Amino acid sequence: MSKNYQALIPGRIFIGGTDAIPELLENEKIDMVYDLRAENKDGEYEYPRTHLPMYDDDSQQDESVQKAIEEVERAYDAGKNIYFHCSTGRTRTGTLAAGTLLKLGKANSVDEAKAQAREVREVLNLDSKLITSLERIFPEKK
Repeated sequence: MSKNYQALIPGRIFIGGTDAIPELLENEKIDMVYDLRAENKDGEYEYPRTHLPMYDDDSQQDESVQKAIEEVERAYDAGKNIYFHCSTGRTRTGTLAAGTLLKLGKANSVDEAKAQAREVREVLNLDSKLITSLERIFPEKK
């Protein structure tokens, strides 16, 4: 049976959309869920969740992408198992997946990070305006 989420870093970092959360929590040990949707505010959740909004086409775009990458890196370095998602697990999730691979040294260029992320989750939209943020955040990896 195919899962609605994928392992970006096996056993540690998982990616997908909102719809995959129940299945994910049933199958994986997750310490933190990062919700990347800018429009979704804090609320009551039955799992450990942090709202980590990523903005596209906004004056805060680069800052929000960099903050998300750094937060995932901190949690990963602390040994936490992580899931991050946007609504459908395509655009914001794809950008953070590629940025995470770059930050953790799993990819040497933005193009390589995009290719690796797409191998994990084919539906990623890695041609968005958010990808230009990665090129500005990681200029040495263009």
